[in-house]
Amino acid sequence: MFSHAKHITRQVLKRYYGKVGIVGVPFEAGQEKVGVAKGPHVIRAAGLVKELEVLGIDIKDYGDLSYEVEDVAVKNMTHLGHFAGCTKCLSEKVEQILNDGRQVLTLGGDHSLGVGSIDAHVKVKKDVAVLWIDAHADLNTNATSESGNVHGMPVALLTKELSDYWPYLPGMDWQKPVLSIRSVGYIGLRSVDRYERLVIEKFGINAYGIRDVERYGIHDVVHMALSKVDPENNKSLHVSFDIDSLDPLEAPSTGTPVRGGLTLREGIHLMEEIYNTGRLNAVDLVEVNPHIGTERDVKKTVEAAIQIIQAAFGYNRRGLKVPKGIDDIPLQTFK
Repeated sequence: MFSHAKHITRQVLKRYYGKVGIVGVPFEAGQEKVGVAKGPHVIRAAGLVKELEVLGIDIKDYGDLSYEVEDVAVKNMTHLGHFAGCTKCLSEKVEQILNDGRQVLTLGGDHSLGVGSIDAHVKVKKDVAVLWIDAHADLNTNATSESGNVHGMPVALLTKELSDYWPYLPGMDWQKPVLSIRSVGYIGLRSVDRYERLVIEKFGINAYGIRDVERYGIHDVVHMALSKVDPENNKSLHVSFDIDSLDPLEAPSTGTPVRGGLTLREGIHLMEEIYNTGRLNAVDLVEVNPHIGTERDVKKTVEAAIQIIQAAFGYNRRGLKVPKGIDDIPLQTFK
């Protein structure tokens, strides 16, 4: 009787809280540090799926992405063949998950994968707003990047206003920059290159740095960002969350840490507020690198990542809302 009641509870909760598809992207060629490709594995191994199932979510894990390397090269874009092959396959996979009627959780891997996940989101949902939660703007082109690392270029690749600043990129013909820069909002910036700052100012990009969080508080910053990128409250929302947006004291195992970042509490609140819009359809969680730091550092970083993900898909620190129809379930179900 007890197990039957628990089964009923899970079914009611699943109908209420929806469906999520997970795809892992063990990709690290967009930057130089070994280990970030292990991010999907360590996050799953820490019990991600179980933690989401506790919320009543119907989870389908689509496994890890595999891809073929393109035989292409462009000046000052390291490993373009890997990047082109990976993001193309990711776009196809995310498109499949969205068309399956699921929200998407993409586990990275480095932040260059955002090109693939956001490309697919725009193809399926058309009118998309992106919140890029990051210490860095990732707005460089191959002409302005000092490192040539592609994980510092995805926003510039995705937005149509910056398309004229790129040369022809072989292997990337499948991807067209159709996202408006006005549909992108930054939260958490604190390490912005000179060229990136020029682009932000020239195009009036909605960018909220740590100073803005200090001045207004994270709650108001989230809603200011949403009102700018989605003023009519009708766009499908995509959050691309770099774990380095959090302060290194909260998430030390990441490749490009910058002190003075968001607290974990602020990161969780940010995701809770975006979830509450009811329009969040895709989340990237990237740049967890288990090869950096001590075992304790890795554990702390992975736990922070899972808490961010939980908040994105409905976990509420005040307790979960009671779904309609749950009154029909016997009280002893919950004992």
